[in-house]
Amino acid sequence: MAHILIVDDSPTDANKVRDTLEKEGYQTSTVSSGEEGIQKAQEIKPDVVLMDVVMPGLNGFQATRKITKNPETKTIPVIIVSSKNMESDRAWGKMQGAKDFLVKPVSSADLLNAIKNVL
Repeated sequence: MAHILIVDDSPTDANKVRDTLEKEGYQTSTVSSGEEGIQKAQEIKPDVVLMDVVMPGLNGFQATRKITKNPETKTIPVIIVSSKNMESDRAWGKMQGAKDFLVKPVSSADLLNAIKNVL
């Protein structure tokens, strides 16, 4: 089953996503910052990265750009999962290399569909 990296500084949000994915049989890893997300993506080469946007330090847009532009990790699809809900945020996320943009709180069905679409 696919390995999914969850990058989110909210333990509540990260745990909810992790529980949803693990019930479906996915393997998960969780980190709480953009910097850790980039490092972990290089280290474990997950099948998908779920990226929050608003985090201290490197934000999710910056981390997405670094993952999708790095030759080592550019083939890993990134799905942004954020509370930001402006059309400009969606467009900016896609410009950084994200394959999809989901708005929190995301339903389990929408999350699982987005993952299936990029695998």
